Amino acid sequence: MRALLVSRAFVCCLCFFVYSSCFALSFETGASYEVCFSPNHTCSYLIVRALDGAKKSVRVQAYSFTSKRIAKALVKAKDRGIHVKVIVDKSQFEKGTFSRVPYLLKQGIPIFKDDKVSIAHNKVMIIDDETVVTGSYNFTVSADRYNAENLLVIKDKGLAKHYTANWLRRFKSSTPVT
Repeated sequence: MRALLVSRAFVCCLCFFVYSSCFALSFETGASYEVCFSPNHTCSYLIVRALDGAKKSVRVQAYSFTSKRIAKALVKAKDRGIHVKVIVDKSQFEKGTFSRVPYLLKQGIPIFKDDKVSIAHNKVMIIDDETVVTGSYNFTVSADRYNAENLLVIKDKGLAKHYTANWLRRFKSSTPVT
């Protein structure tokens, strides 16, 4: 009987932990989304269009970042006065990755290395605290041309709030790159 009570208590604690780490959300009134699937579509254009519409801020989390088109759009946003910060996986500093991180650094975009976890596998942009760009889509040339990937651009302040909170948690444990 005692073992049964202990196992039920464990399950309750586990459920609380899972529930507190995940969120069931509903879209706000007026929320909208766009979806793109590669390789048959050029999803990077959807990202560039979202970045071109940024008015205040762009926060990025990237596992792999080799897209010249997206890198240029981030620099263009920074040059317009948009606050741009990028968190990348530590693999972006390995030789032979074709990473755009050195280019972004040269252009004055603050880069942070998420090196406290095994893999920083996020593919996220939060634009103006109201638009979330996410999906399996890596910010790479291969994602557009060769891979089967998906991308969502979701305009929803409530959702963006949760993604921003996660971005800030990863940012606090990341290392600035100079």
